[in-house]
Amino acid sequence: MEPSPYKATPRETAGFTLLLIAVTAAMIWSVWAFSGAILWAMVLAVVFSPLKERIQHSMPERAGLATAITLLIIVGGVMLPVVMLVEMILGEAAGLVSRLQSKSVDFPALFNQTVHSLPDWAQSWLHQSGWDNLSTLSDRVAANIQLLAQAVAKRALSIGADLFSYLVALLVALYLIYVLLRHGKTIVARAGAVVPLAPHRRAVLATNFVSVVRATVKGTVVVAVAQGSAGGVVMWVLGVPNALLWAVVMTFSALLPAVGTGLVWVPASLYLLAIGHVWQGIVMALMGAFVIGTIDNILRPILVGRETQMPDALVLLVTLGGLSAFGFNGLIIGPVIASLFLATWEMVREEQEHVVAEAQARSPGHPPAPVPPAPAATAGEG
Repeated sequence: MEPSPYKATPRETAGFTLLLIAVTAAMIWSVWAFSGAILWAMVLAVVFSPLKERIQHSMPERAGLATAITLLIIVGGVMLPVVMLVEMILGEAAGLVSRLQSKSVDFPALFNQTVHSLPDWAQSWLHQSGWDNLSTLSDRVAANIQLLAQAVAKRALSIGADLFSYLVALLVALYLIYVLLRHGKTIVARAGAVVPLAPHRRAVLATNFVSVVRATVKGTVVVAVAQGSAGGVVMWVLGVPNALLWAVVMTFSALLPAVGTGLVWVPASLYLLAIGHVWQGIVMALMGAFVIGTIDNILRPILVGRETQMPDALVLLVTLGGLSAFGFNGLIIGPVIASLFLATWEMVREEQEHVVAEAQARSPGHPPAPVPPAPAATAGEG
């Protein structure tokens, strides 16, 4: 007769629970310095895992080589262009700061030209609202832009000072990408086994995480980069100063559904009209409305397809909230939290409907309703 398994006392269970919480919190604290590297390694592994699977399909016995080839594609196609772009942006920002500090840009005169280039009704409205007072408004605009430029310059200096930390984080991210691409499914399966959730719920949450990450990267980041690139080319052709810098600003503004690229190309059109470049201003406005603005409608269905999409209002809220709470990482964290929030409450709704259906089935005069089978559990994608 086999001995019965040991049953922990409530005190021992509580002690083990506290130990589990303590060591988990200590582990999170010890790796928090690389939280950004871990997050983006997971994102890139999720996005490029289908590519790795296709490469490995052509060499079934060479999983390590397929992973290494995928990692090289990520480095050459994503990371190196980003590093080069950041270097160019810092140069553009440094030049803009230099011009602002030397006061080579006459903000009051430029503002005055912009106001006088507007239609009469717009000038009258500005005059009645007091927004055409150059002695106050233009000075505030100049001061705010200078403060923003100085903040960008300080951030550039901090990036240079922390270059070693960035390099270490980059190496950590590259190593994690390789591990996740090579052993992602095993890691997800083992981690999911200890999560205290039903298997079908773990599968739903894992599927939501993967689909939202891919939809965010492909349907938001890629589309925003395409819109910013198109806007930058148009600005460069039309002679707008610091076109590369404004292209990056347009890329970030394209991430916000309710704002969009109009936050940049509308002022750029007004600027060109204000300095007397009438046809350039008209072309900028037309390209912004009918070319830059429609890239989203063309590319998003192609890139995202049937993957999870959320309402634009919710995307705007969670993107802004995520950026405010987590910095640039919030671009991914915000939509993921929103997706898991919606999926979790959808489970609650389905559970409530199931309870109601069972109660009605047990009531007199109602035949028992068949209980739908739970979906098969999956390990998710790594």
